[in-house]
Amino acid sequence: MADSTPPTTSVSSEAAATPAGPSNLRLRIIYGLIGAAMLLGSVWFSPWTFGLFFAAVQAVMLWEFYRMMRAGGYAPATWIGIGVGIIVFGAIHLTVGYSFYAPILGWQNGWTLYPPLLALPQGMPLPASYWFLSAGGVVYLWMVIGALLMVVLIIREIIQWPDNGKPFANIGAILSGLFYVSLPMSGLNALAFVQNTYDYRRIFALLFLIWASDIGAYAAGKTFGKHKLAPKISPGKTWEGWAGGFVLTLIVGWALGYLLPDMSLTHRLVAASVVAVFAPLGDLAESMLKRSVGVKDSGSIMPGHGGLLDRFDAFLLVLPVLALLLLLAG
Repeated sequence: MADSTPPTTSVSSEAAATPAGPSNLRLRIIYGLIGAAMLLGSVWFSPWTFGLFFAAVQAVMLWEFYRMMRAGGYAPATWIGIGVGIIVFGAIHLTVGYSFYAPILGWQNGWTLYPPLLALPQGMPLPASYWFLSAGGVVYLWMVIGALLMVVLIIREIIQWPDNGKPFANIGAILSGLFYVSLPMSGLNALAFVQNTYDYRRIFALLFLIWASDIGAYAAGKTFGKHKLAPKISPGKTWEGWAGGFVLTLIVGWALGYLLPDMSLTHRLVAASVVAVFAPLGDLAESMLKRSVGVKDSGSIMPGHGGLLDRFDAFLLVLPVLALLLLLAG
């Protein structure tokens, strides 16, 4: 009687002949080192490389957010949202970094907080130009831009009705991306430019604090983790992990005195506490988003790491709080 078992020799020899690819851990390490080098290098080199890098990062994060919204059954105007996000980031970057860019671009330093309005005094009467260049005029300008964005989005939904299904939910998805991703990431500019000077050390400090929170939580969670922090959202996170992240973040906050000797210990520990509390919440928020639309990773731009939204989710709740404290501190 013939043996009915299919031959396995060719398959096994083929598998043996095929060289094994890099493991997931190796991929994570390789791409993590490349990403960290690009990140730290762009922040250190100059304000404009910092601005270009994070403008690109938040554009990709917006794309990933809108991709997940599509997976959840919405139809956001992805490219409109990304375009507006880049404009918002660029406008805030040029506004807070005005003193740096004014000599380079030939702007007259001290005329306005908003460079695109610089030409107005030459062609307008003093009262009108003063009104436009005042802080109130800038706020009014942003209100008008926001209202015009709504008009554009509503017209898009009218044109494409009923193909997109949920017109105002689609508009809400676009605006959610701008408020959830673009505005917080734009807040990095407020931390980078302090007293009219670009200070890369502050961005380094923020990165070190967020990494400390992540590493401390992972190590403590693996070693001591028993009590689930939010089991319905992220079963792997524990209260013990959160506590470990908090402690390591405070230690790094203290050690940052060597990087930022001009910043008081109190300010460093307050910043570390904000990161220790809100970085894990940012991670949980993005996990909740992914679970709500049924996706595992926000993207695949970094093999072994997922998407950029997975990598920078902690920033999205940390940055608004730090920006508010910076504003209150004057």
